[in-house]
Amino acid sequence: MEQIKNKWPSHKVRLKNLSARIFNGKSLVLSEMTAYEVIDRQQQTQIRYYAASEKKYREPLVFIAPLAINMAIYDLYPYRSLIRYFTDQGFDAYLIDWGKLDYRHRFLNFLNFIDEAIPRAIDSIRRHAGTEQISLHGWSLAGILALLYTARHQPTAVRNLIILGSPIDSYQSGNIGQLSQKINEYLARHPKLQHAIYNGQISEKLLHTPGIVNSIGFKILDPRGWYEGHKHLLQHLDDQKLLHEHATLGHFLNNMVDYPGAVNQDMLLNVWLQNPLKHGAIQLSDQKIDLKNISCPLLIGAGRSDQMVTAAAVRPLTELTGSSDVTFTLIPGGHLGLMSSQKSADEFWPVLARWLSERSSPQ
Repeated sequence: MEQIKNKWPSHKVRLKNLSARIFNGKSLVLSEMTAYEVIDRQQQTQIRYYAASEKKYREPLVFIAPLAINMAIYDLYPYRSLIRYFTDQGFDAYLIDWGKLDYRHRFLNFLNFIDEAIPRAIDSIRRHAGTEQISLHGWSLAGILALLYTARHQPTAVRNLIILGSPIDSYQSGNIGQLSQKINEYLARHPKLQHAIYNGQISEKLLHTPGIVNSIGFKILDPRGWYEGHKHLLQHLDDQKLLHEHATLGHFLNNMVDYPGAVNQDMLLNVWLQNPLKHGAIQLSDQKIDLKNISCPLLIGAGRSDQMVTAAAVRPLTELTGSSDVTFTLIPGGHLGLMSSQKSADEFWPVLARWLSERSSPQ
């Protein structure tokens, strides 16, 4: 009887926690608790400024966010926040938040971001920071945008460039890459169909993906991780920290944003299917962008267990730019984990902070 009586409190705690997770999950979310100031707005885009705890370096660290995701990934937990880590290291941080894109923005493409939105945002940041140069950080699609912006404009503003989890040789990216290669080979055997697909005859309306579709797609790409996460929670419902982390990550994954149709044209039909970046250049409309134009220090990272963009797909970038200072590193975690996991925070964030400090000007 004594054994049964001792088990009841734990049993009640688990039921209470399960009920809170199912019916009131939003109250458990811990993300985006770091204070910031919005220094500029352009339509739906806003630039967030996170002041350093004690500023040590002149050049701020600028995060370009990918599309489709919400900004929680940069400030996921109060005790494990990418932005807070770097402000604690002495860097002023800025986050370019593209806002809630929707169907009205389906015509936005790579060049809209590379030639207009990113240059305008970086100019605002430089004015606010009172500095000529910045360090630029891009993950996933944002890595492609940061890379192409730097290559196209060859800006002296970019002192250091960080590219994480971005597909360069897309055909090397596991099953997704093999599928892309097979589709491209099939299209090569059917020139009319190839011309229709690769020359913009598929409407942006058809390629535009709503946020809910992006949320589902992200989970489909890693079904095992999604299943294991729920299983682990059910086995440890009395763990309050795990409960909050599960709710926080779930809130992030369930609240993704629309992906503009024209960006899908550039990313899916160009970067993934045609795989031009493997050869160091890409054609966008009538503009050719060559990665050899990049000469600043470059840190390239890939997730050790990333199945969406494998290390083999990222590594070729080490040989494609004009930079004489190139570092490649493997980061613990998958496509999401390389940004937010505890192992990444423990192992990679200090490596990145040291790399940046060695290449930044003391305040």
